[in-house]
Amino acid sequence: MSDRIKGCWVSFEADIKDEYAEPILDAIRQIRGVQAVESSVTDSGDWLAREHVKAEIRDKLMALYRDI
Repeated sequence: MSDRIKGCWVSFEADIKDEYAEPILDAIRQIRGVQAVESSVTDSGDWLAREHVKAEIRDKLMALYRDI
């Protein structure tokens, strides 16, 4: 039996200006079966999450470096 997919998220590789994102969002809206497309504005929570990930990766790399 096949699973049914109700939606998906699209993430840009980097934050982009809303005027640059709009043509991309318009293109996604034109895909058959797409009911809604919404954008999400970057906020301080995004910055904090990215900094935490950077610190975690840095700590793991330093631990790996010490082991070598």
